[in-house]
Amino acid sequence: MTDRYAVFGNPIGHSKSPRIHAAFAEQTGESLRYEAIEAPRSDFAGAWRAFVAAGGKGANVTVPFKQEAFALAEVLSPRARLAGAVNTLMVGRDGRLYGDTTDGVGLVRDLEAHAAPLRSARVLLLGAGGASRGVIEPLLEAGAGSLTIANRTVAKAEELAVLFAGKGEVSGCGFDDVAGPFDLVINATSASLTGDLPPLPDDLFAADGLAYDMMYAAEPTVFLRWAAERGARTVDGLGMLIEQAAESFWLWRQVRPETAPLREILRREL
Repeated sequence: MTDRYAVFGNPIGHSKSPRIHAAFAEQTGESLRYEAIEAPRSDFAGAWRAFVAAGGKGANVTVPFKQEAFALAEVLSPRARLAGAVNTLMVGRDGRLYGDTTDGVGLVRDLEAHAAPLRSARVLLLGAGGASRGVIEPLLEAGAGSLTIANRTVAKAEELAVLFAGKGEVSGCGFDDVAGPFDLVINATSASLTGDLPPLPDDLFAADGLAYDMMYAAEPTVFLRWAAERGARTVDGLGMLIEQAAESFWLWRQVRPETAPLREILRREL
């Protein structure tokens, strides 16, 4: 019997996860089926239980259900507990529901694939929402020298800085108080979806600085265009999507797929 996996979200029709995991399964010879499920916004838990009852083994979870998946999981990984969100669910051999988050490790692996400055780097993280919270610890573990969280609501940035204070040099501020230069600037806001840009100083980037946007599209986002005009190297979040999926695949199957071939294929398909 072929094992079933899925991605849950609402909306979910745009998701590339079925495409990615089908490619991973073909590459590794793993027998599985992966689908996209649009769960009702009011009943993610019910949709998940119906999936498991029909033989589901595990799933990715995306907007708006990551906090609900966190609450549903019976066993949380340390990184999921710290992130306060779950994007990977799996039914264990003991029948319990395990929750993990692979977003942070996906980001770091993509940054490493692009030879990003990480070790002792001065890092700026734009935004203090769930996308930011899930990547702070992995960035610090990768060797970031300092990490500044900038957010429109200053109190949220400062709260995150306090939460992660024991993990490294972390501070929070408002966009108006951002003072560069930074070796690495990561946009974790949703501004790129609306074509908006946080108010940022022109001297944001150090020499050879890198601008990274967690969003991706066929054309560079407004943030990446702005960064390129100021001399920064730019990378979008397509590789992060692939890398976090590869980590989920490994958690489910204990097989780690190669990601480089898929990067080129999905880039051409955008």
